[in-house]
Amino acid sequence: MKFTQYYLDCLSHASYLIGDETTGRAVVVDPRRDVDEYLRDAAEAGLTIELVLETHFHADFLSGHLELAEATGAEIGYSSVAETEFPIRKLDDGERISLGEVQLEIRHTPGHTPESISIVVWERADDAEPYGVLTGDTLFIGDVGRPDLLASIGFSRDELADSLYDSLHDQLLTLPDATRVYPAHGAGSACGKNLSTDTWSTIGDQRVNNYALLAPDKKTFVDLVTEGQPPAPEYFVYDAVLNRKDRPLLDETKPPESLELAEFDRLVDAGAVIIDGRDPEEFAQGHLAGSVNVGLQGRYAEFAGSVVATDADIVLVVNEGFETEAKNRLARIGFDRVVGALANPLGAMADHPERVRRASRLTVPQFEDRQAAIEDLQLVDIRNPGEIAIGSISGSKAIPVGQLPSRLDELDPNAPTVVYCAGGYRSSVAASLLRQRGFSDVSDILGGYGAWLELRQTV
Repeated sequence: MKFTQYYLDCLSHASYLIGDETTGRAVVVDPRRDVDEYLRDAAEAGLTIELVLETHFHADFLSGHLELAEATGAEIGYSSVAETEFPIRKLDDGERISLGEVQLEIRHTPGHTPESISIVVWERADDAEPYGVLTGDTLFIGDVGRPDLLASIGFSRDELADSLYDSLHDQLLTLPDATRVYPAHGAGSACGKNLSTDTWSTIGDQRVNNYALLAPDKKTFVDLVTEGQPPAPEYFVYDAVLNRKDRPLLDETKPPESLELAEFDRLVDAGAVIIDGRDPEEFAQGHLAGSVNVGLQGRYAEFAGSVVATDADIVLVVNEGFETEAKNRLARIGFDRVVGALANPLGAMADHPERVRRASRLTVPQFEDRQAAIEDLQLVDIRNPGEIAIGSISGSKAIPVGQLPSRLDELDPNAPTVVYCAGGYRSSVAASLLRQRGFSDVSDILGGYGAWLELRQTV
C-alpha cells in the first residue's frame, strides 16, 4: 500500500493519497485545490488516480475534486446523502471500495455535517484489523468536529451534535484501539477548539485522551462540544456552498496579471481591495495607503478570507516572485477574483513617496506609556474566546479578527486605538483593516499578548 499524508500548515489541512502498488490504482481524499503535487506523486509511484473521495462539504477551503477529475478522469465520491451540481458516485454506509489488495470501507458519520463520512483503510481485505481510518472533520486528534457551522443553513447545532455523538460511538469507537486515526485538520483550524499539533493518533489513544470522547453521556457531550467554539471566518458558508457547485477550475501555473501603477489605481478606485502579503515588519516600514496586510508567511488565505468580502476584487502587493503563490493560496479558499498584482511594488513606492504610509507598532513599554498618557485609548483584543479565557489586558474590548469587518460600528474611528493578538501577526491584519476603513490613529503591539504577559512575569 502507498499511503501519503499531505499536511498544509497555512490551513491546518490534511489530505491523502492511497494506492495499491500491485494494481496501480489509487484514490485521493479531501484534496486541496492546487493538485499538481498529487498528480506528480502518483505518476512517480506508477499509480493512476481513479477516485476522489470527499469526507464532506468542506467549509474552510475549496476542495480540488473538480481539478483532479478534470486532470485524471477520476470519479468524485461523496456520501449517498450528498447533493451536488456535478456528477458524483454516491457512497452507501458500509460500502467497500477495492483497489486490489487495498480495501476502503465507507462509514457514514454525520454530525460535523449531515453528509460526513469516514473511510476505513485495510491494507489487505483479510487483515484482522484495519490499517487506519480517515475521519475527515468527525474526529480530530484531541477534539471532534464542531457541529455549529451549518446552523445558519438549515441544521441546528444541537441536532448535529446529537448525530455526532452517535457517529463517534457507533461508527468510530467500535474500531480496534490500534487503528490509526488520520483527520482532515490539525491545530489552528477553526473547525474545532482543541485540536492537537499531532497529525495522526490511534483510536485507543483518543478513547482515553480526547476530552469529547470522555463525556459520560450524550447531554454532557453536546454541552461540551457546542460551547466555546472559535468564531468561524466569514468565508466558511461561502466555501461550504461553493464546494457543492460546478465552478471554474484553477490553473495553478498562471500568474496574476502584472499591473502598472496607473492600472492598479484604476482597479482600486473601482473597488478592488489591496492585499499586501509582505511580512508585518516590512509592511510597517512602508506600504501603499489603503492596503490590508496579510502576510504570506502566516495563515494567509484564512485571514484574507476573514477580512475581505467574498465578492470583492483583489489586487496584490507582494515581493517579486511570489505573485502566483499569493494568487493560488487565495484560490484555495475560492477567492478567485484576483485581478492583478502590482509590478515592482518597491519601485512604485520609491517613485511615489507621497503614497507611502508607515504602520505604528508598539513595544510593550511603548504601549503602556501610551495607555497611561491617553485617557480614552481604545484597546481591542482580536484573539478568539478560548485565548481570551486564559487572560487579557485590562480594559480591552474583545472582537475576534474574523468578526471585525461586521462589528466596526462598536468602535470609535476617531479614538486613538491599539489592537493586539497573541503574537503580532493577526494584529497587523486588524490594524491595517481599521486604517483602511478610516480609523485615524491605530497601532498594534509587537509580540502581542505573549510579549505583554512575559514582561508582567519578569517585573
